[in-house]
Amino acid sequence: MTDATIFHNPACGTSRNTLALLRHAGIEPQVVEYLKTPPSRGELKALLQAMNMNVRSLLRRKGTPYEELGLDDPKWSDEQLLDFMQQHPILMERPIVRTALGTKVCRPSEEVLELLPVGKVPPFTKEDGGVIADTGARRA
Repeated sequence: MTDATIFHNPACGTSRNTLALLRHAGIEPQVVEYLKTPPSRGELKALLQAMNMNVRSLLRRKGTPYEELGLDDPKWSDEQLLDFMQQHPILMERPIVRTALGTKVCRPSEEVLELLPVGKVPPFTKEDGGVIADTGARRA
């Protein structure tokens, strides 16, 4: 697999672990540091469609201006929420990984295994010392 993209925040441990796990599996993804280069509105919509998610479910609350902006108020339309995500890319949950096998938010980091080709990835040790053992059981 050569075509993979990760929407990455290097300050996020889950994002760092996901990127390291991709590389451990022999995949060098295109790394998009979305805080520096936010996805366009069209790209956000395409990601949401590919993940079969609504805009609200992609909003990150922890460590963001979510509460300060009052985004829990149902008055905000999807288009308005996309505006907020464009203005404050930190509101986007991360990491998002896109491969030929699909697109998803990879929280926890081992969720990325579902986007990799069938075949075992060697055991991987996360930053916190936890070990991810790929049994291949989650993939067809």
